[in-house]
Amino acid sequence: MNVIETAIPGVLLIEPQVFGDQRGFFMETWQQSRYMDAGMPERFVQDNLAYSACGVLRGLHIQNPYAQGKLVQVLQGEVYDVALDVRRGSPYFGRSVGVRLSAENRRQFYVPEGFAHGYYVLSEDALFVYKCTDLYHAETQFSVRWDDPDLDIPWPLLGAPSLAEKDADAPRLADIPVERLPTFG
Repeated sequence: MNVIETAIPGVLLIEPQVFGDQRGFFMETWQQSRYMDAGMPERFVQDNLAYSACGVLRGLHIQNPYAQGKLVQVLQGEVYDVALDVRRGSPYFGRSVGVRLSAENRRQFYVPEGFAHGYYVLSEDALFVYKCTDLYHAETQFSVRWDDPDLDIPWPLLGAPSLAEKDADAPRLADIPVERLPTFG
């Protein structure tokens, strides 16, 4: 597998090795020791699958406490996926990395603990799957406004995004009480 470092340390783009022929293809989507060697945690405790239509934007979500690192990939369709550093004290605070993930490119994206995460569906629909390092805790999850002008995230919008109410009403990063945010280091 090919591991690509991004502009923010710890946020990784992974290109798994794919073996294919006229019958189809095979690839490993997780192998503990190999992924640990690449800098990911040794333990994931929950897998999630989401289906979304074109134009759906989910995020930017974070849990604190009970931070979740996420290894994400697209099984059908294409999305623009974003990891936003919201760790107070981080030299990368407020910066993001965005990548296109698709069933065609078969790439994976590792979003470390302490990052808000979101994605926008670019295709007719998308099946999005991800592994998490901690369980979902609804009482600790919150959203950062996806279109916060201070963040300058270059979403490749095809029109007005379809949002959940909690995402449409999310505060800007600067308006979130600092004690709600995870700490760097």
